[in-house]
Amino acid sequence: MPTPIYLVKVGMNMTEGVVEEWYIADGAAVAKGELIYRLETEKVNLDVDAEASGTVRHLVVEGVTMLPGDIVGYIYAEGEAIPDAITAAQAQPGAATGTPEGRPAAAIPAAATPVDVAPAAEAMPTLGEGNRILASPAGRRRARELNVDLSTLQGSGPGGRIVEADVVAAAGRFAATGADDRAPPSSPIARKRARELQVDLAGVRGTGPGGRITREDVEAAATATATPVPAAVTVSAEPAPAVSIRTGTPAGVKPDQSLPIRGMRKTIAARMHDSLASTAQLTMNMDAVMDDAIRLREQLLAEWQSEGLRITYSDLVIRAVAKALEKHPLMNSVFGEREITLKGAINVGMAVAVEDGLIVPVVQHANQLGMRELVTETARLASAAREGALAVDDLQGGTFTVTALGMFGVDSFTPIINTPQAGILGVNRIRDEVAWDGSTPIRQRRMTLSLTWDHRVLDGAPAAQFLGTVRDLLEAPYRLLI
Repeated sequence: MPTPIYLVKVGMNMTEGVVEEWYIADGAAVAKGELIYRLETEKVNLDVDAEASGTVRHLVVEGVTMLPGDIVGYIYAEGEAIPDAITAAQAQPGAATGTPEGRPAAAIPAAATPVDVAPAAEAMPTLGEGNRILASPAGRRRARELNVDLSTLQGSGPGGRIVEADVVAAAGRFAATGADDRAPPSSPIARKRARELQVDLAGVRGTGPGGRITREDVEAAATATATPVPAAVTVSAEPAPAVSIRTGTPAGVKPDQSLPIRGMRKTIAARMHDSLASTAQLTMNMDAVMDDAIRLREQLLAEWQSEGLRITYSDLVIRAVAKALEKHPLMNSVFGEREITLKGAINVGMAVAVEDGLIVPVVQHANQLGMRELVTETARLASAAREGALAVDDLQGGTFTVTALGMFGVDSFTPIINTPQAGILGVNRIRDEVAWDGSTPIRQRRMTLSLTWDHRVLDGAPAAQFLGTVRDLLEAPYRLLI
């Protein structure tokens, strides 16, 4: 039996996804563990490995929206008969009845049609069907690392396929001659949108982190090119009255711009609304004196500098939260229809801002990690989130979430629960305050902790006790090291 290629489910709330790009051509060979396709979901893009070796048959073309668990292709082992055509009904759960489980036949994407198999030995052109650039997975990864535009390269691999050596050589030419083969930094979604709208990324100014081009930048550039700003219409030579009627857009005034609500933004909007509509959320604030925590962080920064480890205040909070959840299991629970489930594992999600919104990778078993291990893991997750390199397991199993806005100068905010969790803790800025020792003023550094919790799970008193435990741990931070 051939091995199915599934549309992987990323996180418990994923509702749909697409094969953004096939790394292995239809009819080509793949080795187990080799990257086979790139998944695009509402919140994350990630590379998916092949689970077996053999010949790949695509069931769907790139860009077709599917459900998690749907089959997008097959891998046929050596010696297995490969059919000339694969129908959509063959490739989904419930194939015996001809339709996917829980989905009528009409729900199968129209684009999921049989694809002819190209002979494996046939040379592939540099540009495949739909002008897709043919490059090896290693070459694509290297291009992202070195910021090299694959469309400017001539591949030296089989059939003109771009390989890692071609990318490294292009980066070397730029370093030696200044001949810039590199594309502006951009997200995978932005590059895909640029191809759809025929926008040259070289002429787009990025507004994302580090000047990275986002999908919104591409769409704005396409709109600006297609829709010139109308000139103001002069009604008369007389001075304009206090209220005038004009047609078009006055000179110097930008026209309205529509940004489609889709992808990550659509998902965030829907989930935040559902979270507020389906739970009883309240928020309380509590101050923590951070003087000792600041000293501890400075000491650990110096201690770990040679190792490249950089501890953050969010790391201290995550560590404190993990220890506090052990003492307050109701905050580490899920509210069901008939019961409240106290989760056995303590997996703390950490909200990371990315160019298209927010993503929450999970520190698995955070209460079992020492401080050094925790700092190493949070740094890895944050970096992978911003680079779009998170693995499926990095996004699953969260039981509580920590989110920080202190770096933006925020004193207090109301975080929204990442359902079905029972709570989320907001980390705010550290500010100067004055405390009194008798009649003597003393400078003190304080931080407000903003806890939102589900009142269906626990009342205000136990929620305050949990928050008080987090505060006490931050105010006596040596306890975070044991």
